[in-house]
Amino acid sequence: MAQKYQDIEVTTTGGIRWIKWNRPKSLNAFGGQLIPETAQALRDADADPNVVFTVLTGEGRFLSSGADVRQVGSRRTDAPAADAHVQAQKTFQVGGFSTSLELMRLLVDHKKVLIVAMNGPAVGAGAAWFIGVADLVFASDSAWLQIPFSSLGLVPEGGSAVTFAQSLGVRRATEVLMFGTKLDAATMEKWGLVNRVFPTANFHAAVGAYLEQQLNDNDPTSLLETKRLVTEPLRESRMQAAYRSVDALAEMFAKGIPVSRFVKKAAELAAKSAAKKGGAKI
Repeated sequence: MAQKYQDIEVTTTGGIRWIKWNRPKSLNAFGGQLIPETAQALRDADADPNVVFTVLTGEGRFLSSGADVRQVGSRRTDAPAADAHVQAQKTFQVGGFSTSLELMRLLVDHKKVLIVAMNGPAVGAGAAWFIGVADLVFASDSAWLQIPFSSLGLVPEGGSAVTFAQSLGVRRATEVLMFGTKLDAATMEKWGLVNRVFPTANFHAAVGAYLEQQLNDNDPTSLLETKRLVTEPLRESRMQAAYRSVDALAEMFAKGIPVSRFVKKAAELAAKSAAKKGGAKI
């Protein structure tokens, strides 16, 4: 029986399974059921013997804007008291990252050819969690990437410190992750983070046609075995990086560093929104 989803759309065309994030009004931010539904869809794609390519993409202008700063800035009702010692805070935070850690495991262990189709910009976790670990990345010519973790008091999430270094090299990965350097589609392709750039107009159709051609020209079992042989030796380093990033991120949250920055960022966004509404009335 087909799964019913709230915040993603799942379709299959031949050997291609499309997982499309469908929260365009929030620029496909990680709210609602988007992340747990993506995890289930990845599991389903892995179990389907007819699927060769699993494509993650977005509806609307953005691939994903990452974490919703308004949600991160709010305090959970089951959190330890604000004056609890740091270890209690950290233990609580580690438990809170279980869903994202399981998602990373599903991505790392995915047996199909994992593709990210950047229909638009990818920001923060919307870039870090998926693009480094993907087997192939395609981008529209209007896409760009930015990972401003340091400005929010965060650390490279989802093992991206390792997965981006594997694609970009250590120095370029360090610059992108440490300073939040913004990369356009042409630069991503030049630096080896993106395989191919397609026109924004009819982007999904162009990606689909390209993948269908690969299925026509190549043996599916050979494609999947090639993926296995390339990624199997990388698994341990990627999973260790994912666990280390959870540890480092929990430590930052336990010390209260990101929350104050997220609160400030949320206030800035609210002020900008109010200014736009005020301008519209004039």
